[in-house]
Parts: sequence; structure tokens; C-alpha cells
Amino acid sequence: MKILVADDHAVVREGLKQLLTSQPDMEVVGEAEDGHEVLEKARALRPDVILLDIAMPRLSGLDAVRLIKEAVPDTQIVVLSMYEKEAFVHQVFASGALAYVLKAASSSDVIEAVRAAHRGEYFLSSKIRSEVIGTYLESRKKKPSVRGYDLLSDREQQVFRLMVEGNSTTQIAGILCVSPKTVEKHRANVMKKLGVRDLVAMVKYAIKIGIIDPELWKD
Repeated sequence: MKILVADDHAVVREGLKQLLTSQPDMEVVGEAEDGHEVLEKARALRPDVILLDIAMPRLSGLDAVRLIKEAVPDTQIVVLSMYEKEAFVHQVFASGALAYVLKAASSSDVIEAVRAAHRGEYFLSSKIRSEVIGTYLESRKKKPSVRGYDLLSDREQQVFRLMVEGNSTTQIAGILCVSPKTVEKHRANVMKKLGVRDLVAMVKYAIKIGIIDPELWKD
């Protein structure tokens, strides 16, 4: 299977590459050091699996997952994280990843996660309670509505998330492969539908409804 490794630390990437290439059925076809680069390489290389650090610079791991799944839906994603909280796991799965592995996990966990994701199966690091997957799947059936946010189109939700994470209009245009004018139009629609006047109010709203978790993004 073809694998793309994405982490902002070169030493970590090298260690993951050595681990993966030691397996007879795995080949590392590329690497990326930030969210923008992993999205670009996912589109160009179309790997079977991406091993992705959740705390990526320039574009968050969660939005990278969403945009990768939109661009190359057949590519499966394994997220690496230092966070054990159930809420983080739910956010990762909701974004489209199939596997969640703690950075403190064993090498065997990483290998198992990659193989499980390639098969289209969920995988959770052995240090996290296995019931988390079950509660996540159940929560999908009972997910409460968030009024204003639910009024946004899929593209408007993407623009909203990218904006509150600090991306400029030009950067968002590049990520979504649209014109800056289109981004500005979506921005205006978002602000109107949410009833907010500026970016600060948008960030506060995003924190309020759980789009941004201050602890998750403090790095």
C-alpha cells in the first residue's frame, strides 16, 4: 500500500518512514511537514493511506482530513495525536479519519492502524477505551442540531472553519482551489447567517459550538 507521512517534525517523519518501510506490504511515497503540503501531496500522489499528525501548522489536522477526503475520497487517514480525550477522538472520526493512534503508542499500534484503515475499518489506539468508537457511532444518530452553523452550506462551513483557524482569504482560496472573490462571497454569507460582524465574533462562536477546542489548538 502507498503511504504519505505528514508531521511537522523531521525526526518523527523519519522514524515513521523507517517503521513503515520495514513492512513488506507498505511503501512510503511521500512526506509533508504542514497541512497545506499534505493536502497538495494527497491530491498529487493519491496514496492509499495518510499517516497524519493532528497538530499541523498552516492548516489544522482536522480540516486537512476533511479536505483530503473531499479531494481523494478513496484515501484513508490515520491520525496521530497526543490527546486521549474522547471528544478529540469523536472530532477526528467525524472529520473522516478511520484510525486514531496516540503518539505514545507502540509501533505495532501504528502498523495495525494503517492496515485497518486500508481495509476501511475503524481503529483506536490500545490505550484508549474501545467503547469510544461505539459511543461515536451512536452519537452520529443523535447529534443535536446547531442552528446557525447548520444553515451554512458545506462550502460555507469549510470557509468558516478555515477562517477561525487564522487563514487569510488568499490562503483559503488556494486550499479550496477557488478564487479569492468566491471566498469573500462565502465569508459574507457566513457572517450574515451566523449574525456576526467580525472575525473575533466568529472565533467566539466557533469555540461556543465546539468547532474550535482551545486545548486542542493551543500548540
